[in-house]
Amino acid sequence: MYGYGDEAREREIVEASVKTLKEEIKYAPELEGVSSGVKGLDDLFFKIEDGERKSLGGYPKYAVINLTGIPDTGKSLMAEQFIVKQASLGNPSIAVTVETPADYYSAGLKERAKSMGIKFEDIEDNIIIIDAASYHSLRENIQTLLDTLAYAIKKYKTKNVIIDSITGLYEAKEVLARQIVRRIYNFLKKWHQTSILVSQKRGSHEEISAEAAGGYAVSHIVDCSIVLGKKMIMTPYEEKLYKKPVGELIRLFYIDGCRVCGHDTKVHLMEITEKGLVEIKEPLSKLRKFR
Repeated sequence: MYGYGDEAREREIVEASVKTLKEEIKYAPELEGVSSGVKGLDDLFFKIEDGERKSLGGYPKYAVINLTGIPDTGKSLMAEQFIVKQASLGNPSIAVTVETPADYYSAGLKERAKSMGIKFEDIEDNIIIIDAASYHSLRENIQTLLDTLAYAIKKYKTKNVIIDSITGLYEAKEVLARQIVRRIYNFLKKWHQTSILVSQKRGSHEEISAEAAGGYAVSHIVDCSIVLGKKMIMTPYEEKLYKKPVGELIRLFYIDGCRVCGHDTKVHLMEITEKGLVEIKEPLSKLRKFR
């Protein structure tokens, strides 16, 4: 018996949880890249081979990625580009839409495919939409959502999941955010899904930090955090630096951390093109030096 204060408890040892590195490494997946569908992004993740840095060629496979930012920074576009790209490669993928009803969401995906030069018939059977926007039970009961996800993963043999947005699953109950995110994270890891969790930042949060609504609950649990930001040109100096007139917006991209593999640590410029696609540009440090 172990004493703890005035109470005592039975000894409990979970022997199955204790293994050597040699035993565990046998079950570790190979470090591979999963194409993001975003120009300029795939080479920002890397691994080391023979002492040299080598591009991973996309998001680390099986990683759960937190994609966060204030409104109108391109989060949903990035998530959609990922799932459209993966579907076009023949990889069945799930989109959990929490904010937008499925019919409207599907129309957006069709437009995204057009912009990316991908035929709709190449993706229509490989994207599975779970409509949590229209079905209250999926938003309010995490177990129901996970059971539904498990059903879809098994039925369609999916490889990727996006949830847009995970913040909508703990709306008005941010005290439970960490618990909810942890359950979803563990589920996605168990089912070996490369995943993007879109989360919303409050306008009061530091522009390029990974803190989302619900505090650091998301970024501290997931494998990787990507932060999108925007900044308005307000001074002649900024006008000269960015070569944009006062009053225009610039957008920013930053990988805040990744425990799975190496990653670029610079803040990059980001653009949303006339076709509505996100592209990652040069780092701010290079721009400043060039100017």
